Amino acid sequence: MKKIHNLIILFLLPFWLQAQIISTNPTFLTDDVSAEIIFDATGTGLDGFSGDVYAHTGVITDKSSSTSDWKYAPTWLDNSAKYKLVSQGSNEWKLTISPNIRTYYGVADGEKVQKLAFVFRNADGSKEGKDNGKDIFVDIHEVGLIVSFEKPTKDQLLDKNTSLDIKANSSSTSTIRLLLDKTELTKSANITSLSYTYNFTTEGNHWLIAEATLGASVVRDSVYVVVKGDIVSQPLPSDVRAGINYIDDNTVTLVLYAPNKDNVYAIGDFSNWKADNNYQMIKADDYWWITISGLEKNKEYAFQYLVNGTLKIADPYTDKVLDPWNDSYIPSSVYPGLKAYPSGKAEGIVSVFQTGQVAYQWSTPTYTLPARDKMVIYELLIRDFTTEHSFESTIAKLDYLQALGINAIELLPVNEFEGNSSWGYNPSFYFAVDKYYGTKDAFKKFVDECHKRGMAVIIDMVLNHSYGQSPFVQLYWDDANSRPSTDNPWYNTVSPNSSYSWGYDFNHESDQTKALVDSINSYWMSEYKVDGFRFDFTKGFTNKEGDGWAYDQSRIDILKRMTSEIYKRNANAIVIMEHLADNTEETVLADADIMLWGNLNNNYNEATMAWTDGDKTDLSWALYSKRGWAKSNLVAYMESHDEERLMYKALTYGNASGSYNVKDLATALKRAELSAAFYFTLPGAKMIWQFGELGYDYSINTCSDGTTISEDCRVSEKPIRWDYLDVTGRKALYDAYSKLIKLKSENDLFESVDMDYSLTGAQKYIVWKSADLNAFLIGNFDVKEATVSLTLPKSGAWYNAMTGETISAAATAYSEKLQPGEYRLYIDKGDVAGSEDILSESSADITVTDSHVLYNSGNAKQMSVYNLSGSLIAMSRQSSSVDVSTLSQGVYIVKVQLEDKFMTRKFIKK
Repeated sequence: MKKIHNLIILFLLPFWLQAQIISTNPTFLTDDVSAEIIFDATGTGLDGFSGDVYAHTGVITDKSSSTSDWKYAPTWLDNSAKYKLVSQGSNEWKLTISPNIRTYYGVADGEKVQKLAFVFRNADGSKEGKDNGKDIFVDIHEVGLIVSFEKPTKDQLLDKNTSLDIKANSSSTSTIRLLLDKTELTKSANITSLSYTYNFTTEGNHWLIAEATLGASVVRDSVYVVVKGDIVSQPLPSDVRAGINYIDDNTVTLVLYAPNKDNVYAIGDFSNWKADNNYQMIKADDYWWITISGLEKNKEYAFQYLVNGTLKIADPYTDKVLDPWNDSYIPSSVYPGLKAYPSGKAEGIVSVFQTGQVAYQWSTPTYTLPARDKMVIYELLIRDFTTEHSFESTIAKLDYLQALGINAIELLPVNEFEGNSSWGYNPSFYFAVDKYYGTKDAFKKFVDECHKRGMAVIIDMVLNHSYGQSPFVQLYWDDANSRPSTDNPWYNTVSPNSSYSWGYDFNHESDQTKALVDSINSYWMSEYKVDGFRFDFTKGFTNKEGDGWAYDQSRIDILKRMTSEIYKRNANAIVIMEHLADNTEETVLADADIMLWGNLNNNYNEATMAWTDGDKTDLSWALYSKRGWAKSNLVAYMESHDEERLMYKALTYGNASGSYNVKDLATALKRAELSAAFYFTLPGAKMIWQFGELGYDYSINTCSDGTTISEDCRVSEKPIRWDYLDVTGRKALYDAYSKLIKLKSENDLFESVDMDYSLTGAQKYIVWKSADLNAFLIGNFDVKEATVSLTLPKSGAWYNAMTGETISAAATAYSEKLQPGEYRLYIDKGDVAGSEDILSESSADITVTDSHVLYNSGNAKQMSVYNLSGSLIAMSRQSSSVDVSTLSQGVYIVKVQLEDKFMTRKFIKK
């Protein structure tokens, strides 16, 4: 409903069809009066409720960016007496606003109040009273003559041959006219109220206008009315699917899957946000579709679907959304030229289409994945990785990750999630890149740049649940019970998992859910060339009731079906599941070529802290062979986004003996290196949670102030500490990680399960044996000096793989004394330990001049130069040379990356 002064309305406000649930006393509210708000809870989540009811309320002012931008509202669940309603019986509740509206809300002088905004709720917020699921608004008028429709109060979508009761009220005795478009329906003088009933017999778009005249003052109110046309049924055009289909540079076909709905309109920029019969969608069985032509090439159009005249949703398959609550907080440096939200025309999230888009030009169209058991995955949350929180700023750090030895990056969710600052496990739109991180082309560039550096890109995908912003949730919603309705094609009404439940639970046995899941996975692989997925909480992919821990054949079938569909589209795709269920079930999944997360956080934490009694520090569960698996599909990890940091626990709870104290930073960092040695050398893929290589020591529960620790801050923004690279001990940990990863990536020995080991207790060892190479690792996790004893595969010379130092073992029965926190990793070939001539190519392949190191056998994918401590100091790509002119005299290492192998040499810069 829109107030008009001395002009006929030319535009449309939000479109609803809903019974009035709010009345006011007085009828016409101005900001200087006391008011009574009467809320009728019938048909809302508070229908029949008898407990305490409160108003979550604020105002829309001339400083609000949209009706979503409430001002002067209390915090959610503020149960102060001023917000408590009084029961009036018969499902009605009264809120008194006094001494006046402006004072009650504390509105600043000079700020114009335009609307009151409400959501009514019970004390804990579990039940809500809304206007058909939407916030409730009450107009605030300027002092003077006012006219307003009492019936209808909101814009109407009617069937033909529908009679509509019309009533308008004036704030003063005046002449009132009612008009339909330009035709006068009735008129009367010296009245404050005028009623009329009109029968709409033909389809069309109309304006109802109420006009009040008092002397020279003329004011108007209006309501928009659409009389629906007959539903047209036609088959879907060929080669279109649900979502946005681009036909040519000026034409799109929109398709919505919405069984059992009565009518659907496309509304948006192309229709001036009016429900217009020209954009009434065609029915094709369970689908609704419309082809829109005459569009401007390369122009972005915002739009929604109006379903059954009440529900407005964005296209579930859109690759871009506009958000009235969060877009204004996205910097232009992250998302340049972001289209403005259509404030005053739309409500809620809207979708965007754009014909004639320029396709991204991939510079690395083909890419070979690293072997699964050689993957070193870096789990990364873009929000907390760089201060700019963007794809572009993360690209700038890829060389850092490559120098570390990373060959796969696993991103926490990057599809649109609710809000801006989030871990992303509250998904809303599955086909759209979240704008808080940048544009969709920026994400493509990120994938492209990763592939240039030999890094796979894995994205975290959340298909266990969605939240309330998802159109799939909204399309079939039970407002009375605040959950998906029983006819929702995609969701369970209630999660069958009694212990772990978030948002609204997908029904993975539904054919519609299966089709959606396959579409999502296929889209990200084809459109963005991602190499695979880490699926969140796959334990929940079942309708079997319980906590999800027990063996569940129905869940296995669901997960194997989904994975097989992924492999049909990309046989080499990476599929990782956060399953963490019974090992008998995980064994079946591993045999189906599914990789699985293996949580060893507690064991590595205890080992790093030096609490070694019992089996606290048993690391053997990090071996896939220990689990009885035939395939190396375990992604064991010391840290993940869900687990507490090793360094935080070491510095907070570390053990001590005499002068040796794990809580000392330098000591804790060396112990983190010890744990890393007994991690990276174990077979199988490995994962680092971002900044673990620098000994990141903020708790998982650190709040955004960087100091406070609270479980309420689990997903809060964390300090970004790139300055840790300048701390000697932390840089040493990074260098140790890099060396260990390099040894793992270049030596198949460390993927073998043919080894002897003792991974329990305070002193641990591993012995590897092969025809080409032997190695052993010893470590003291105690806080006191200790001797480690073991049997070697051979006597003689052994070389320290981390330092190049040599020892001689007189016999295979070997013992070595280690200080607390010390470890030794020995290899029986000096060239491997010294990182020299691994592939035994001819020395003629490498030439060193005063200014360059040259590779003489063609172009290399990459040439990297390291100092003897393992730090990367020079690099070139797709070249046969690397510039070393600025290096001082000394010994360095050059690593040449070819298509399918590496070559490493020491050289002297003179």
